[in-house]
Amino acid sequence: MTVQFHDHVLSDAALDQLFNEARSYNGWFDKTVSDEQLHAIWDLMKMAPTSANMQPVRIVWVKSSDAKAKLAECVMEGNRAKVLAAPVTAVIGYDIDFHEELPWLFPHADAKSWFEGDERAREQGAFRNSSLQGAYLMLAARALGLDCGPMSGFNGDAVNAAFFADEPRHRVNFICSVGYGDPASIFERSPRPEFATFNRIA
Repeated sequence: MTVQFHDHVLSDAALDQLFNEARSYNGWFDKTVSDEQLHAIWDLMKMAPTSANMQPVRIVWVKSSDAKAKLAECVMEGNRAKVLAAPVTAVIGYDIDFHEELPWLFPHADAKSWFEGDERAREQGAFRNSSLQGAYLMLAARALGLDCGPMSGFNGDAVNAAFFADEPRHRVNFICSVGYGDPASIFERSPRPEFATFNRIA
């Protein structure tokens, strides 16, 4: 059997769009992000890897004026204008009981049994993998020509009460605005360390 190895490297333009020139935006142009674009983000991000194909992420896409106002009440003062101005802000949460979906998501093994009766392990797995999925969301959005503005700086209990009240086993991880970023809203890029600063090869 011949083994095929990937040898295709993305173009410099693509790498710039995803990483080198991409920024976290604080302000947004008044340009709509469609529901179709949000579906396209999901259709890309869902293909990226997670542990045992678990899908703990639960996303509320905050688009309406009422929903934006509700979210703005949950964030620190410095983030309120960002939430109100962004076309969409994703509330990226996770489901503590994600393991209930594993029989169809990961049919290769009895993965559900790995987490039954161990809520601490489920919390760790859900938080870790929803963090991955939130990062994939940002890369998918950038790949589709959109910009992102990820944020902490919110009251988690308030966000959970406002957006996950009907799903008490869901928790917010972080939030991320999505749209067309205004370059006037960002400052010069902060330093990035060289490999040797925080890496070693063992």
